Amino acid sequence: MRPWNFSAGPSTLPLEVLQQAAAEMTDWRGSGMSVMEMSHRGKHYMQIRDEAEADLRELLGVSDDFAVLFMQGGATAQNALVPLNLIGRNGSGKADYLVCGSWSNKSYKEALRYGDIAVAASSGEETELDGGKYAPWTWFPAVDTWRVRPDSAYVHLCSNETIGGVEFMDWPDMAELGAPGVPLVIDASSHILSRPFDFSRVGMVYAGAQKNAGPAGVTLVIVRKDLIGHASPACPSALDYANVAQADSMFNTPPTYAIYVAGLVFKWLKKLGGVEAIERENIAKAELLYGYLEQSGFYSNPVHRPVRSRMNVPFVLADESLNSTFLAESEQAGLLALKGHKLVGGMRASIYNAMPLAGVQALVDFMRDFEKRHG
Repeated sequence: MRPWNFSAGPSTLPLEVLQQAAAEMTDWRGSGMSVMEMSHRGKHYMQIRDEAEADLRELLGVSDDFAVLFMQGGATAQNALVPLNLIGRNGSGKADYLVCGSWSNKSYKEALRYGDIAVAASSGEETELDGGKYAPWTWFPAVDTWRVRPDSAYVHLCSNETIGGVEFMDWPDMAELGAPGVPLVIDASSHILSRPFDFSRVGMVYAGAQKNAGPAGVTLVIVRKDLIGHASPACPSALDYANVAQADSMFNTPPTYAIYVAGLVFKWLKKLGGVEAIERENIAKAELLYGYLEQSGFYSNPVHRPVRSRMNVPFVLADESLNSTFLAESEQAGLLALKGHKLVGGMRASIYNAMPLAGVQALVDFMRDFEKRHG
């Protein structure tokens, strides 16, 4: 049996997808070519790309009002491309950012280069909630505290912070914040396809595929068509959403193999029953792991309970001197990549769509045994 890979990204992929990709590596469906060898404008690859877009639209319920783009550079590149493409759309040169973790903080800092950027709300300080104290980046500001300027070109939110393990579940109606014309731009890299999304409330969703939708190399960009076509003159032509959309993501050679594997992931999800079915599985996995952490005096999770991520579960040992022992023994037990991010320390289990319930159960069983032996 393969080890259980809890890496935060690039992350585990469905075994079925890996096996299909391996079987088709040298000859895709009798074409005589590997997908990596195909012309991106040939009929075989066009079929792969078209099916991937159609399946992604079906899974997420994306209407024709949105363009679906397959781009490169990951979410990090989008930190620049979002303002370069959108901040000039209404002439204000303004954008507002929710800064609630390491990734949204990076997005905010990059955007400062391109316009009048303000912080709509932040969780960068310690706070007291529900009778407990929470460190920076372990909680999320209530929507009614957001300060969104009504003439902003957009407001940006990272809806799942991979490092801090914070997930924002319910996207707000911007009209209720007094900014009905301001589109919400979501970095959903680490939880896209893990649950249904309400696209009626957003202008754009983007995601690096390597956490929950495929391999590294392709970035999913789903942007409302009325928002594109206003790119800054400084925006490179190959990174202008309007150009990419008009060329069906082939303004330049796209990341063909990464799109192919992502397409296999989309088909795997459809066979499972779509995002509604995988959400039920993800809830069960999260409840299993958080449930054990809650009753344990040996481990703890630092995140405010209402915003604990279903995808990324950080936890710490009461005795941090045991960290290296825990990591060594867990790896020997076939539980990989549990070391926490260097910014927060401790441990982190990323339990994306491709991690089955059996893998989370194996982790909990190991943690329980480790606690008995070392607690």
